[in-house]
Amino acid sequence: MTRQHRSVSHGSAKHLFLFALLSILTPSSRAQDEHTPPFNGIAHVAIRVHDLAASVAFYEKLGFEQAFDLRKNDVPYESFIKINDNQFIELYPVTEHDPIPGFLHLCFEGQDLQAINDDYSTHGLTPKAVRKAGAGNLLFTMAGPVQPTGPQNIEYTQYMPGSLHSDDQGKHLGPDRVADKLIAVSLAMKDPAAARDFYINQLHFKPIANDPMFLHMPGASGQEVEIVPAALGTEARITLQSENLGRAARHLHKEDVKVVKNGANLTITDPDGNVLILDNR
Repeated sequence: MTRQHRSVSHGSAKHLFLFALLSILTPSSRAQDEHTPPFNGIAHVAIRVHDLAASVAFYEKLGFEQAFDLRKNDVPYESFIKINDNQFIELYPVTEHDPIPGFLHLCFEGQDLQAINDDYSTHGLTPKAVRKAGAGNLLFTMAGPVQPTGPQNIEYTQYMPGSLHSDDQGKHLGPDRVADKLIAVSLAMKDPAAARDFYINQLHFKPIANDPMFLHMPGASGQEVEIVPAALGTEARITLQSENLGRAARHLHKEDVKVVKNGANLTITDPDGNVLILDNR
């Protein structure tokens, strides 16, 4: 399935027309992007789940391994599922204070986090200060456009020597992984047009010709975000690159994981309704 086809299946023709019009009217971000400190790509997607252990077991059926987890009183409250050395799916359990499962946030990896933070501050954005996070990496957050559950929390990280992520380099990379790269994340927004404008004109993402719902992030990763209407729900939807879809399908069949073939892509749904699309582009 092509990216264009995927967009049509997720939105109405009316939304496509709106975004096509916006892509013509929106000024080019090329000049801005030249001055944007580079991104290495998507670092992780965070998802809240009903049953942390069951979700870890499900992702292990896909060939992914838990690199490590964070615990309090020996009870895990965050699990790091490894896609590759730089990309993870972070799983958090529901709690009494946070009882709703689904997409939590998207995190971008920067080469120089302080430079990105300073760049945002110079043109009116209000990122929080760079700090060291629990896993030992640099981190800052910033509020983004409004999603179904409230303002988007955007994270930025820079992997540091000695962090849990850096110490896991070359480890937990199972040979049976159904995919080895996270290439796109869908972001459900209450006002898709305003969200698209924010990502292009404030965060320096680039619109893709003839595919206005998808935006390239700054830098050379080629990775993307997709802006979609809030009506599509609070579940996460991510696209992963798989070099061999046939082998992935055979592995999923062996593990008794339900998979749906959509054109040239495979779609998997996790126990909480989050969608993973396997693509060989």
